[in-house]
Amino acid sequence: MTTKHILLAAAVLLTAACGKNAIQIESLEGYTLAHQSKGPTLGYVSAPTLEVDGYLFKDLNRDGALNPYEDWRLKPEKRAEDLAKRMDIEQICGLMIYSSGQTIDTPALTEKQIQFLKEDHVRHVLVAGIASPGTGAAWANKVQAFCESEPLGIPANNSTDPRNYTNGKANTSTYNHEPDGEFDPDGTSSISRWPREIGMAATFDMDVIRSHGEIVSKEYRALGLTTALSPQIDIAGEPRWRRFYGTFSEDPYLSRDIAREYCEAFQTTPGSKTGWGEESVNCMVKHWPGGGAGEGGRDAHFGIGKYAVYPGGNFALGLIPFEEGAFKLPGKTKMASAVMPYYTISYGQDPSGENVGNGFSHYIIQELLRDKNRYDGVVCTDWGIVKDYKKPYEHLGTPWGMETASAAEKRLKVFEAGVDQLGGVYDNGPSLEAYQLWIDKYGEESARERFETSARRLLLNIFRVGLFENPYVSPKKADELVGCKEFVAAGYQAQLKSVTLIKNHGKALPIKGRLKVWEPLRHVPAGINHWMKPVPEYDEYPFSHDLLSQYFEIAQTPEEADFALVSIKTPYGHWGYSMPTAEDPDGHYNPISLQWGPYTAEFAREVSLAGGDPVEASANRSYKGRTETSSNEPDMEMVQEARRAMGDKPVILVVHVDRPFVPAEVEPFADAILLSFGVCNNALLDVVSGRFEPCGLLPCQLPADMRTVEEQFEDTPHDMRCYTDADGNTYDFAFGLNWKGVIQDGRTRKYAKQ
Repeated sequence: MTTKHILLAAAVLLTAACGKNAIQIESLEGYTLAHQSKGPTLGYVSAPTLEVDGYLFKDLNRDGALNPYEDWRLKPEKRAEDLAKRMDIEQICGLMIYSSGQTIDTPALTEKQIQFLKEDHVRHVLVAGIASPGTGAAWANKVQAFCESEPLGIPANNSTDPRNYTNGKANTSTYNHEPDGEFDPDGTSSISRWPREIGMAATFDMDVIRSHGEIVSKEYRALGLTTALSPQIDIAGEPRWRRFYGTFSEDPYLSRDIAREYCEAFQTTPGSKTGWGEESVNCMVKHWPGGGAGEGGRDAHFGIGKYAVYPGGNFALGLIPFEEGAFKLPGKTKMASAVMPYYTISYGQDPSGENVGNGFSHYIIQELLRDKNRYDGVVCTDWGIVKDYKKPYEHLGTPWGMETASAAEKRLKVFEAGVDQLGGVYDNGPSLEAYQLWIDKYGEESARERFETSARRLLLNIFRVGLFENPYVSPKKADELVGCKEFVAAGYQAQLKSVTLIKNHGKALPIKGRLKVWEPLRHVPAGINHWMKPVPEYDEYPFSHDLLSQYFEIAQTPEEADFALVSIKTPYGHWGYSMPTAEDPDGHYNPISLQWGPYTAEFAREVSLAGGDPVEASANRSYKGRTETSSNEPDMEMVQEARRAMGDKPVILVVHVDRPFVPAEVEPFADAILLSFGVCNNALLDVVSGRFEPCGLLPCQLPADMRTVEEQFEDTPHDMRCYTDADGNTYDFAFGLNWKGVIQDGRTRKYAKQ
């Protein structure tokens, strides 16, 4: 047996201790566990241990004494308060930083990671890509071992953006560890796969939300992740917003209920007296006070979309998922432990008249969030708001309202607003400068008190999830648990439940038996992506023929086919701005279109509700009279051509939805329309073939035309004229079909418009 195997199967030593607390020492690969019969399991690499009153503790600061923050018998609040007082200002400033995303290809730490952990005292790390569950867990252990070796031994609070979603192209319901997603009969995956957030909303099913939270939080903890940068509970009252797909719908009450179930499931350790424990994952709800009201649908990652506007006077609707959902959990954790403000300037909402990004706003953070809602959890800025900004169409920094301030002045403004943490930075140098600016402005005692308050809040979230006792995880367990068959099956069921049937003329669906299917080749022209970067043209069969052949016979031509299966995406274009060209060196504002063909904004505002930017000459952001054509206009043409090619034979249309669209250009040409909100192709084919009866409901209105889109208010849900199809069905919120017809059940009675 090798040394590695000896360590993995190490003998357990039983230690007799007074107080009848039996202690078992287990040596594992790279770390040691001390199991206590009357106390928590301790995990450590280099920290000494102390035996006090028959109990074992970690001597994290190596002073030979049991300090309050090391004493697991005390309440987390008391421990956090003690440790905050022991930290010097450099350590506190490091704690108040959240790194940008780290891609984990190997278990080893990079030089950059070592630098920000050691020199800048960073203890909050955002994890992006992970090569495999075991690799992620092993890397997390390396991070924790490094942090344990540093003064005070403060563990890392590793986090992730939502990572349990399929890309919509995977060809199997089971997945495997390979990126191509080929069929794997054992049903394992790199992680469980669920619908996108808007797809979770399409289920209108709180049992699905709860299952998602319970399973995904287990996977996160196995990977060494203890904070979820989710859920995104913005009200998507503006249908053109490109982050619509990440919300739980345009309805404040559905979003409220989902937020409550999601946070409750993620944060709760079953059986814990406080609700918190080793199975808990902190939820950082976003984006306070709601980021879905960007004027014209433009997004605040860019200067062109920095303003959220409230023409309907409905600012308060955006608060409902927070105030009545995430901040009022039914269980013992009581409220989401962290909050992220959005980039936007909530234009005209501050009674003082100040218009700055929400992360800089004393009114939005201190007065509205902390004072009015009595929120004492962590507030972390969205990523990069203290970075510099150059051009309105580039995503670099997002310091809206503070564009001309210095780095230290930006951070001072954030801290004055009541924010605890800066997202997406590494260096604490400007924070130390901001600390000195605070001293100059308010005095040294005030500065220490203010920064120590943030340290206490940040440490509390680390204590409550048990990281000070045991931050280590088993790579072997991660490989076994993350993406296991049971978890993948639950995610797949949620995918099925999210698929929404909105048209079924003549009962075209389901397709029974091994009929012949024709799938047209989809052409995608060159365009720009989510970040306004160029994307080359390509052709694809959205459903692979290998997968299709498991359900139907493959027809090579429309003439020999029994039905056509056409797959398209919702319209996408230039995100509200036309990039500079030789003829137009400054660029200009453009409409965001929800139709595929050319659209001219005849009914847009003559003068924008908000505007003004240091790098723009005009404050008027109107695009009235300008024309936009979606980059994927050929999708519309493909549907129309399929109808001509198939004659009277059924055309089944699948629309992959990331935000609402105008159905008029495609609905008349399809016999049946299925909406996919981020699901794998197996789920869609299980519905098409009748193996699963659709039960999803529309989580948004589908507009009759672009005029109603222009005339609706950005801050107001359910305010569009909805499209009515050839069968007389209106595509309104909470509409959906099953094989029998229009769905009417407890979900529609509770949430459908009255």
